[in-house]
Amino acid sequence: MKAESTSGPASVYWSEISVELGTGPDLADITAGLQEAVKASAIVNGVLTAVNIGSTGSLTTIEYEPGAVADLKDAITRLAPPQADYAHEQAWHDGNGHSHVQAALLGPGISLPVRNGRLLLGTWQQVVAINHDNRPRKRAIAVTVVGTR
Repeated sequence: MKAESTSGPASVYWSEISVELGTGPDLADITAGLQEAVKASAIVNGVLTAVNIGSTGSLTTIEYEPGAVADLKDAITRLAPPQADYAHEQAWHDGNGHSHVQAALLGPGISLPVRNGRLLLGTWQQVVAINHDNRPRKRAIAVTVVGTR
């Protein structure tokens, strides 16, 4: 186990990424945008937190290649199928009960380590924003980077 400590005051940087997504489940790779936020923050060691604002969007990591993306979309749809009966539908009649359940199962946010001024991710690991809604959405991703410079 390797451990290292840095001293000095922590700095905080925040920004927002906007991403256009199609009808859900639809995914977009936002890794480059998050890395740009780390670079702009000048944080060398710390943590990046990103949150997909809205109750029908989520964030996760995956190997962003067509097969894995198709597999994830299929799994999401099996977990909370659009054609199932949802109490949300009975209240709002907006056809997106499944969207809320899918997003809740994956979660709205992610925290990632920042080391030496870069996100610490695996070789085949990308961060994706997911729209689960039954219509295209422009998603806002709130990004906060905290750490030492």
